[in-house]
Amino acid sequence: MASRTLYLPVIIAAAMAVACAVALSALSEKAEATFPGKNGRIAYSGFGGGTDTGIYTINPDGSGKTRIPAPRVSGEAEPSYSPDGKRIVYLGYDGNDYEIYTIKVGGGDKTRVTNSTSDEATPSYSPDGKRIVYASYGRNDTEIYTISVEGEGKKKVTNNVRDEEDPSYSPNGKKIAYECFKVLATDNEKFDPQICTIKAGGGDKTQITDTAGYASDPSWGSRP
Repeated sequence: MASRTLYLPVIIAAAMAVACAVALSALSEKAEATFPGKNGRIAYSGFGGGTDTGIYTINPDGSGKTRIPAPRVSGEAEPSYSPDGKRIVYLGYDGNDYEIYTIKVGGGDKTRVTNSTSDEATPSYSPDGKRIVYASYGRNDTEIYTISVEGEGKKKVTNNVRDEEDPSYSPNGKKIAYECFKVLATDNEKFDPQICTIKAGGGDKTQITDTAGYASDPSWGSRP
């Protein structure tokens, strides 16, 4: 009995250490930026005709160029890595318009995410890897949408009947930065591209730039 009593504080301390480690792990997962970890390979789209057309990855020093062996549609473009580095989201032309697909970085398990009558563009993952944000080009406007990686739960984020483009998630996944357009006071037919933010579920839009020229291509970083 005495020996068991002596071991009890050790057992309690060990259990507390494990619990703290689990808690710290959970906190670190929630606090991760979109691309945590060491630098890896770079994904890009190649347009050269023949064997140089498609999605590729390559090492930062220029070595190890590899074409992702996807069942090709046409015009694969605009690749973006998932946060865990295991998949790539990209555009593919299905014969009618550009849709969004994902695929394993080594090829295979290709998944079609969108199936619309409009051209999709600039897809990228949410920080938790569960949703994809993108721009959708309609007949009269371009809006920002999000959709699950399985192609479900499509959500229209903006509703401005103006061209909204190039979305980028905040590292905590709660907001989206994007290129927005305001109507110039001097001419209702002209637009002045600026940067706006909006909640990932829509609403609370804020225009954060007001330049005399163009502001575009926002990318939301995390604090070092």
